[in-house]
Parts: sequence; C-alpha cells; structure tokens
Amino acid sequence: MKAKNILKAVLASAFAFVMVAALAGCGATQGSTDTASEGGSTAASGDDKTIVVGASPSPHAEILAAAEDVLAEDGWTLEIVEYSDYIQPNVALEGGELDANYFQHNQYLDNYNAENGTDLVNAANIHFEPMTLYAGKTASVDELPDGAQIAVPSDPSNEARALLVLEEQGIITLAEGAGLEATPNDIVDNPKNVQIVEAEAAALPRMLEDADMAVINGNYALSSGLDQSLVVATEQNPEAESTYPNCIAVRSGDEESEKTKALVSALTSDTIKQFIEENYGDAVVACF
Repeated sequence: MKAKNILKAVLASAFAFVMVAALAGCGATQGSTDTASEGGSTAASGDDKTIVVGASPSPHAEILAAAEDVLAEDGWTLEIVEYSDYIQPNVALEGGELDANYFQHNQYLDNYNAENGTDLVNAANIHFEPMTLYAGKTASVDELPDGAQIAVPSDPSNEARALLVLEEQGIITLAEGAGLEATPNDIVDNPKNVQIVEAEAAALPRMLEDADMAVINGNYALSSGLDQSLVVATEQNPEAESTYPNCIAVRSGDEESEKTKALVSALTSDTIKQFIEENYGDAVVACF
C-alpha cells in the first residue's frame, strides 16, 4: 500500500509539473503576442538597424558598398540587393521588400509612378550619369550609312533623353517642344534615314555588335565595361544634371525615417564624393 501511495504521489507531482509548464508556455506565447500588438515588432520599435537597398550593379551598388563603413560607424548594417533591370527594384520597394532603392533618375521615377499608380518618392539626389552615344559598326556620325540602326532605351524617359542626344549630334531633328516626352514619332527630319531600334536599357551594350551605334545609360555602360574609346558623344543638355539626377527612392512617408536619413547622410558624405571622383571620372558626377 505504501508503494502504491508513493507511486500515486509521484504521478500527481509529475502531472502538476506538466500542467504548470504548459500554462507557463501559453503565458509566454500570449505575452509575446501582447507585446507585438501593443509595442509593435522590434523593427517597428526602432531596434532594426539593417537598411536593405536595391541597386543596379554599377555604379549604384559600388557606391553603396563604399558607404558601408560610414553607416557602420553609426551602428547601421547595409544590405545591398542587386537588380539587372529597371522594373523589379521599384516593385520590391513598393512591396516592402526594400527600405530604399538606388538606380533611377527623377524623370524615370515620375513616369513609373504615373504608369503604375505607385507613390514612391525621391529622398535625395546622389549623382548624375550623362547619356553616351557609343560606336558599334560605325565609328563616327559622319560615317553613318543611309538606313543606319541606332539602338536606344525603350523606357519613355530614357528614350526621350537618347533622342535628344541624337538631335544634339545633328542625326535627327525632333518636333519643337517634344523635349522629355519625345518618341520616334516626333522625328521631323532624318537625313540619313536612321532606324531607331528600341530595346531594354540593360541589353544595349550587347547590341553594339549589330547596331551602328547605341545611346547607353551610364550604369549599364559601366557594368558592361565598355571601352571608352568607343564614345562618340556625351549628353550636352545644360539642364540634364538637374533633370536627371540619380536618386534614393523610398515609399511615401519614409522620407524622414531614421533609416532614410542615415542612408542619405552616408551617401552625401565627403567619403562618397571622393570615391565617385576617383573611380568614375566624367561618367558619374556627384550632385552634392
């Protein structure tokens, strides 16, 4: 009998211990839920010190990498996500996968918002990349044959900009007032009957083998390692730098967030200005 009583006592104690542990576990889970609902997540409470930024490989991701140490001095960790196109960085930013992106100029950002119903905003202008006309099968403007093919970016703002470069070189004439809205339909004079070949900006460097020339965005020219001896002409529009600065884009309402302010401060530091001047020459110009 004594043995049975001892066994019952042991079993009762074990059962009580299990119940207490279970209740403690439920209490901990409930407490976590309450904390999240009352005070928000760790990120929301300001303890998230990682800034996730989407960028084109060159020069944007390179410039961001140069800012890592500057951010680290203030306790921030920078995570760079590279993209090879002009669409996904904005999709990811709008979807909350990124804190910011750095790949586009103001005009492209405005056009993207208008076409997609988004509300992404410019947090700061960082640098300017002149559009450049590169030689492909033909070495100079004077040598362009009748019916020559010239490749340009297919996205609206960069295509207009490329057409303006061709106009600067006397290859075409655009309708008066076409400006930043110019399309091939606005060409009113085309003495060499050039064919405008529209293509995704990232594909333009590869098209030089088959096209007579191409007008290429600075970041894709840099990332493709294009030989600068192939440069035929560089954008000369005096308002280009103020119209087409590459910016840090964020979701509307995040312009003054701690992450945005830290990122902008690092990217407009003397360290980054020196990095740009030493590494890119005339291909990239700091806007600060």
